[in-house]
Amino acid sequence: MGKPISGFSKLSKSKKIDWIVDTYFAKNKSAKSIIKQYWNSNEKLQQLHDEFIENTITNYYLPLGVAPNFLINNKLHTIPMAIEESSVVAAASKSAKFWLERGGFKATVLSTTKVGQVHFLFDGQFEKLQDFFNSIKPKLIEESKPITKNMEKRGGGILDIELRDKTEDLQNYYQLHATFETKDAMGANFINSCLEQFAKTFKNAALTFEAFSGEEKNIEIVMSILSNYVPECLVKAEVSCPVSELSDDNSINPEAFAKKFIQAVNIAEVEPFRAVTHNKGIMNGIDAVVLATGNDFRAVEAGVHAYASRTGKYRSLTHAKIENGIFYFWIEIPLALGTIGGLTGLHPLVKLSLELLHHPTAKELMQIVAVAGLAQNFAALRSLTTTGIQEGHMKMHLMNILNQFEATDTEKTKLIEHFKTHVVTHSAVVEALNSLRRA
Repeated sequence: MGKPISGFSKLSKSKKIDWIVDTYFAKNKSAKSIIKQYWNSNEKLQQLHDEFIENTITNYYLPLGVAPNFLINNKLHTIPMAIEESSVVAAASKSAKFWLERGGFKATVLSTTKVGQVHFLFDGQFEKLQDFFNSIKPKLIEESKPITKNMEKRGGGILDIELRDKTEDLQNYYQLHATFETKDAMGANFINSCLEQFAKTFKNAALTFEAFSGEEKNIEIVMSILSNYVPECLVKAEVSCPVSELSDDNSINPEAFAKKFIQAVNIAEVEPFRAVTHNKGIMNGIDAVVLATGNDFRAVEAGVHAYASRTGKYRSLTHAKIENGIFYFWIEIPLALGTIGGLTGLHPLVKLSLELLHHPTAKELMQIVAVAGLAQNFAALRSLTTTGIQEGHMKMHLMNILNQFEATDTEKTKLIEHFKTHVVTHSAVVEALNSLRRA
């Protein structure tokens, strides 16, 4: 059982760990050493990690792998991927190699508009509110100038502000719906600062607006916050080749494969239970690159899945077709990313990942991330519609099972060779390992 504690955040890191161990790990004598073994021996680097979040007790490592051979808009990339799931990096690499020999990936940024909203309550006539907004809109922008001047120098800033009537959904509910361009920055702090200034200007100006009656002057600001739903911050990635070139395996008929592949995509277009797993596979690739480059994968996930539901039904993010003997496979996806700000200038591996990607702009990173998602989905669907997903996945999972049972290097070598010609299952690996040990 746990117990409450006061002033935990004020304790030193060592004292925090002592309390955690004494309270939750009384019977686990190795808990403290497990926590401390992940500390970085470089004290300056460890302090940097400690200060990323509150109440840090240790580091939580994920593997950082790379997937080479990605030809994107005729430029070759090796893509960094931070992820723990086996086979993801291998699948991305396999897709990259496959399409490298067929012209590579094409990617285009369609738009980069980001959104923020001031949510407020107004108990009065909408016509008066509309007149007030029209009169105050220039002032909203003007009084935000101290916040926007640096962003404007980089070509970004406030694009527009609209008044939206939401009273059909919620009584007395309105919003200022603002759009922004943040260039290479993620823009969260910039957008939220602008919104809070809008709210302050809006509320104060209402107090002296002559057309408002006494009660109408008291506009209640509920909150001011950016939205992670960015349906106008879109990127498209695609691949194509003659159907006859769609196989690098003599056992796979390219025409039959193309039709089956498209049918698999069509199923994800109409069946939400399949679409969720289909899109999860896409996000395996996307999240891994987003995380490696210091971006917010939770925001990306939320916005992407909302976009997949924009028609009122959850659907596939990828699409495929055959036209005039050419196979086309593409994705159109919202991605609000940045290459400056946040962790991009702090985390050493994030900086290295961005350098690996040739120091991309935000638009270039959007293209790279979308391509990673498309490649991942191609690999998954190719396996599903040919050999099945488990053959490759379980072979990648073999090492995890062997490590779980603390196999020696010699045992690993023998069992890896054994399972080249045998089906990998958890029970089969355990049985083979026990048999080897008995022998």
